[in-house]
Amino acid sequence: GMSKCCPSSYCHMVWVFIMNRMGSQGSSAAQRRRMALGVVILLLVDVIWVASSELTSYIFKRQEYNKPFFSTFTKTSMFVLYLLGFLLWRPWRQQCTGTLQRRHSAFVSTLPPQGDETKHLNKTFSLSLPPSIHCSLHFSLPAASKKQRVRFSNIMEVRQLPSTQALEAKLSRMSYPAAKDHETMLRTVGKLTVTDVAKISFFFCFVWFLANLSYQEALSDTQVAIVNILSSTSGLFTLILAAIFPSNSSDRFTLSKLLAVALSMGGVALVSFSSMDGADGKGIIGSLWSLAGAALYAVYIVMIKRRVDREDKLDIPMFFGFVGLFNLLLLWPGFLLLHYTGFEAFELPSQLVWTYILINGLIGTVLSEFLWLWGCFLTSSLIGTLALSLTIPLSIMADICMQKVRFSWLFFAGAIPVFLSFFIATLLCHYNNWDPVMVGLRRVFAFICRKHRIHRLPEDSEQCESLIPLHTVSPNEGSFCS
Repeated sequence: GMSKCCPSSYCHMVWVFIMNRMGSQGSSAAQRRRMALGVVILLLVDVIWVASSELTSYIFKRQEYNKPFFSTFTKTSMFVLYLLGFLLWRPWRQQCTGTLQRRHSAFVSTLPPQGDETKHLNKTFSLSLPPSIHCSLHFSLPAASKKQRVRFSNIMEVRQLPSTQALEAKLSRMSYPAAKDHETMLRTVGKLTVTDVAKISFFFCFVWFLANLSYQEALSDTQVAIVNILSSTSGLFTLILAAIFPSNSSDRFTLSKLLAVALSMGGVALVSFSSMDGADGKGIIGSLWSLAGAALYAVYIVMIKRRVDREDKLDIPMFFGFVGLFNLLLLWPGFLLLHYTGFEAFELPSQLVWTYILINGLIGTVLSEFLWLWGCFLTSSLIGTLALSLTIPLSIMADICMQKVRFSWLFFAGAIPVFLSFFIATLLCHYNNWDPVMVGLRRVFAFICRKHRIHRLPEDSEQCESLIPLHTVSPNEGSFCS
């Protein structure tokens, strides 16, 4: 009927429907390609990290340049290359000139002047009021007419909301084209300034360096696979520390987290026992260094989460750039301290070892960190963190194939629960309010109680008597049950 009445409008509707379907299919295909590229990049990062650990172990053991502090200092200082972004990346340059701060303040406080009686109010409260209050004041102030139906009291209460809520209220009232016009600015709204990022980097530079130094010390004492397995327990330390020092209400310790910690600790004990096979006793020292590095990395994660409430507020490449800068400027006295105390004699490496260390720092530290962030951006932070668990089987295969290491059954018996607990801890960290163990126990308890309640009532105990008979009862029938 529609095609006879208005064929042009019908064809137009069909055309719009077909174009929408093609657009949705194109977007889903683009999203699949984006996800596939992200997964490939994360797998490449796993290979780079395992190769970097194997190269570090090769330098320490085969090249006989066992200098963990020198290796850590050189590779961490190379993060300073990220600060080249201030020359190459336009938004960073704009932050330095203060352009974005001015645009941000103008964006929050955009309110047109409305006559003499509102000038003082706008001047006083334009920066502190959320847009919803701005709008209500704008539309409810008395007009400059003779008949004023609304009178305002001299005493008024103004409540100040956080700027994040003001921005969300502002965005909800903007049209789609206007929001698209502000897209570049909105991406930077709420981000920490260059000064704030530098301050955070200064405080976390030392914890980051100590965590990496512990990892390098562990590589100098034991196999890469054992180090990577024990280092993966940082997620469990993060769960424990987040429960002790919560940054929000969702950081409570649940039964599922307790199970993940117990599973991981059991695996760690087995892996540590398997590393005691060496006659020199270095295996257990390497295990302790690995656990110390995992604990320090967890401290770093929990502290930065308490300091920065949202991960998109902190510019990660800029953060690492300042970490490299402060590492270069502040931690060089460690060479003197370790040299004169006898822990690590200062000695410049040979040209070959220098080449290995620089390649390792550029690819294994600077490039891999950038690729991992890019992979997380293309997929999600959850997939990015789960991808790290693949370093465990990759490092086991690398040790077996390249270094001809033979692992005992204790090692594999411990590696499996640690690998599983890494997955569990990552999921529980991502979905903070999820407690599947407690949900399962409650369902089992409810099922048992219901079954017990059904068995407790025998069939004969319930007598049914029909007050209104459903059929004609003859006087000879003595039963009134139906």
